[in-house]
Amino acid sequence: MDENRATVLVAGASGGTGREILRVLDGRDPTIRALTRDEAKTDRLRALGADEVVVGDLLAGTGLDAAVEGVDVVLSAVGSTPSAVLTADEFVDGAGTIALLEAAVDAGAEAFVMESALGVGGEGGSVLARVFDAAIGPIQDAKARAEAAIREADVRHTILRPGVLTNGRRTDDVTVAPAETGLWGAVSRADVARLMAAAPYTGAAADRTLEVVATPSHREVGLAIDWRLPRVATEEITVEVAED
Repeated sequence: MDENRATVLVAGASGGTGREILRVLDGRDPTIRALTRDEAKTDRLRALGADEVVVGDLLAGTGLDAAVEGVDVVLSAVGSTPSAVLTADEFVDGAGTIALLEAAVDAGAEAFVMESALGVGGEGGSVLARVFDAAIGPIQDAKARAEAAIREADVRHTILRPGVLTNGRRTDDVTVAPAETGLWGAVSRADVARLMAAAPYTGAAADRTLEVVATPSHREVGLAIDWRLPRVATEEITVEVAED
């Protein structure tokens, strides 16, 4: 992938992790396109670093074509609130993510990154994973369906399963482990955002499902991955030479 010409779509851009992804990628080489359901947030997303903003709803299927046109990388930070368990018939975590995935693959995207959650798929049952499953089981099931679709799709992927998400600062100090490890703990949205932004450019993250919590928890089981963000954009300098 040529990051100088890449277009990165951030789905769920107006959410907590989505906004942090925009901050991480601001000023870097790829063109950043943000997808949001709320047109009123367009100016805010541009201020955070989005070069383009598309308004659309993944569950309704609106805005999908515009969102994925010419896209190289999709970073999906969409998610339902816990209260949606009581009211929703379907969840953006599942049907919405799958619709985005299918549209992105059809459009020729090279990489798809999903923010999932600990406990999805019933792997590595830590206490925290079991709490997630008990509290928001239908959302966890929806995420599991989306994860399965991503693994089966013809696209490079990374699925990140963070612990309890916080609004803390970015530390760049996290424990990342295989899905069956059973990590538990919290992690900041800012740290998850950095991993999501780096995953398409990090060879060791390709086609993997990974659990993520803040270090110092579980440091001994963490993978040694050299996360690589796309390059910082540089201005071209033109030097004029006076003719004799």
